[in-house]
Amino acid sequence: MSYQIATITLNPAYDLLGYCEKIALGDVNLVQTTDLLPAGKGINVAKVLADLDVKLTVGGFLGCENRDGFTTLFNTLGVTDKFETISGRTRINVKLTEQNSDVTDLNFSGFTITEEDWQQFVTHSLQWLKGMDMVAICGSLPVGLSLDKLTEWMEQVKQICPKIIFDSSRDALVAGLKAKPWLIKPNDKELEILVGHPLPTLTEIKSAATQLIQDGIENVVVSLGSKGALWVTKGEAWLAKPPKCKVVSTVGAGDSMVAGIIYGLHKRMSLKETLVFASSVAALSVEQAGVGISNRQDVDNMVNKIEIIAS
Repeated sequence: MSYQIATITLNPAYDLLGYCEKIALGDVNLVQTTDLLPAGKGINVAKVLADLDVKLTVGGFLGCENRDGFTTLFNTLGVTDKFETISGRTRINVKLTEQNSDVTDLNFSGFTITEEDWQQFVTHSLQWLKGMDMVAICGSLPVGLSLDKLTEWMEQVKQICPKIIFDSSRDALVAGLKAKPWLIKPNDKELEILVGHPLPTLTEIKSAATQLIQDGIENVVVSLGSKGALWVTKGEAWLAKPPKCKVVSTVGAGDSMVAGIIYGLHKRMSLKETLVFASSVAALSVEQAGVGISNRQDVDNMVNKIEIIAS
């Protein structure tokens, strides 16, 4: 029997990517458009996994008024489409990268989830997720979906698919943690928000991650930007450090890491090997505009450049 993987994106978006040497607030900015892509954290994860020849199912919500781009993408990727189509338009996010590699996000609003929309999604998702071995729930919440409903649904998902990988931020991250997902991937800033104070050293970051482990999260992967990533479990901890990369865009780097984690676990790599592979995929992602893997050999070459340290 094949290993079944799913990603769920409750609040997807079309990403309008652009480059502006330096953004001048309150003035006209000339922006070089680099791409317009159907995206969202779980969809980005699916893109990378599809490039790695992993078969998977995708789900969440999409607005009926501009669904076509997503439908075309899913057909191209060869993924199974379980998205609920609802009234309204899927939002557009503008991501502007400056010469110094800073990224400014302008996230617009999109559709609103009604009670009927949500109940239909819950009923359908709890049916098709029964066959899944692992599910990645990623991204923000759409307007109309309460934090309590997210927690309740994730608790139900956990009963039928215990291996939940959860990647979100702010209040949605806090709500999702109440369901005790199997693995979470906050960045260092999100971890600081969770614990309520700065974490200036690696020792303090590891301590905060360990506290989450004690609270019932089995795996905590903290992305540290150019400093790498730290994976903490009850029995071991590893720090992966990437080589210095030429940064084109950091958009989707975290999603690429999640995809790399899923791939490693899917291929039954060790925790150490999985973190090295995931760090390789993330490192390559910052050297390009857009999300995905165009050459698998590039990933294999990057694996040899990742420094891995027991922490």
